[in-house]
Amino acid sequence: METTARWEHRHRNDPEVVRRLLSTPGRWAVVGLSSNQRRVAHSIASYLQGLGMTIVPVHPKAQTVHGEQGYPNLSAVPGPIDVVDCFVRSELVGAVVDEAIVVGAKAVWLQLGVIDEEAAARATAAGLDVVMDTCPAIEAPRLGLG
Repeated sequence: METTARWEHRHRNDPEVVRRLLSTPGRWAVVGLSSNQRRVAHSIASYLQGLGMTIVPVHPKAQTVHGEQGYPNLSAVPGPIDVVDCFVRSELVGAVVDEAIVVGAKAVWLQLGVIDEEAAARATAAGLDVVMDTCPAIEAPRLGLG
């Protein structure tokens, strides 16, 4: 696996894609979301709900979080997924991105500090929008959303 320093990103987030994803109500599968309130995924999922998104918790424990039924993996999620929001370590995110491609998600969002250039390239080649190494709670206020 290639390791790329933060300042050597090949992938560039398209501001219009970021704006569209955050301003269009959609169904966000939040991978790594559990009922653990100390985890960042917990607060960001709530933030997404505040933006008008429907969240789908995806975690091996398949817990109900913020009133939404959880599923153990993306393949178990019924219905369409607009965005797969990835709260997993960089070395694990490639498999999540590959699963997002298989289930027909429209976009993947790799959270702040989650970087996998090869996975981003695979998703882009499959026609998915890709946002990497940032957070909706950073981008939405920056864009005047929410």
